[in-house]
Amino acid sequence: MTVSISDNLFDVDHAWLARRSEPVIEPERPIIDPHHHFWAEPSRYLFEELLADTRSGHNIRATVFIQCRSMYRADGPPEFACLGETEFVNGIAAMSASGSYGQVRICAGIIGHVDLLLGERAGGMLEAQVKAGNGRFRGIRNSSVWHEDPSIRGTPHIPPKGLLLDDTFRQGFACLAPLGLSFDGWMWWTQLGEFADLADAFPQTQLVLDHFGGVLGVGAHSGKLTEDFPHWQAAIRDLAKRPNVAVKLGGLAMRTAGFGLREREAPMSSDELAQMWRPYFESCLDAFGPQRCMFESNFPVDKVCVRYDTLWNAFKRLAAACNEAEKSALFFDTAAQVYRLDIAKPSGA
Repeated sequence: MTVSISDNLFDVDHAWLARRSEPVIEPERPIIDPHHHFWAEPSRYLFEELLADTRSGHNIRATVFIQCRSMYRADGPPEFACLGETEFVNGIAAMSASGSYGQVRICAGIIGHVDLLLGERAGGMLEAQVKAGNGRFRGIRNSSVWHEDPSIRGTPHIPPKGLLLDDTFRQGFACLAPLGLSFDGWMWWTQLGEFADLADAFPQTQLVLDHFGGVLGVGAHSGKLTEDFPHWQAAIRDLAKRPNVAVKLGGLAMRTAGFGLREREAPMSSDELAQMWRPYFESCLDAFGPQRCMFESNFPVDKVCVRYDTLWNAFKRLAAACNEAEKSALFFDTAAQVYRLDIAKPSGA
């Protein structure tokens, strides 16, 4: 199966999603959703849409926005354009912080973007991002998703091959730790060795691996999930040896993961999803431990294939055998610690 941006990776069919609904599991469990986006096109997902999803039955206490090249400034020097995204998101965060929209604190943390290929000049841009975030800016993400098969695309913007190994990029990366900022990495699993090398070079910087490390089942990897699994697993186990790396457990509903979820007549149930994804979850949990793992929605990208309430049900089914401390880490504590969020749990949680 070949899937690319032109195949409407981000277009949500609400009528199709409505063909599956189910009761919410453990509705009282507090959750921080550490990975979502906002954009107006191609399928609108802004404050109102996320608010509706977080109100679908689960106890979402806070969220973290992750950069997606949204609402960049149209005017001024190109390298400053990314500040527009942080300004936009911080405005939404301020709306949520008013309490007028309920208990959830939308965008309590903001992960923005600075082009680290600016080298040492990235330091000034990072400082500007911190200022624009008004106390909410926590770090940046630079996508490095690259594959030799040009039909495999995870974002509209294609980064250069070997970005994480580039000397100039690393000059920019060195500016993160002095400012107490973290780095989110989005890549395919075939590139995890580069991420490990980056973690070794900067042991004082918190790195976060997105989307189970970029599981891939399209293009040159179409139909090869079973064949690729032990290689993905070995790369995950090796990466986990770096204590400054945490991993986000989500993104497997993306069409590029190759599970064919959108090609079904109706969305899969949370039980079916949990059974399908369990080998990936157990591998990451065993390698990283719950204190370095956190569930993520990756909405609205994963919304193409699954509803918000169903997705978090699937995560709760995956974690059913964990003890309470492990569940607390997976759903709340790891995200709060990694992104330095001052979000109180409800009493008794």
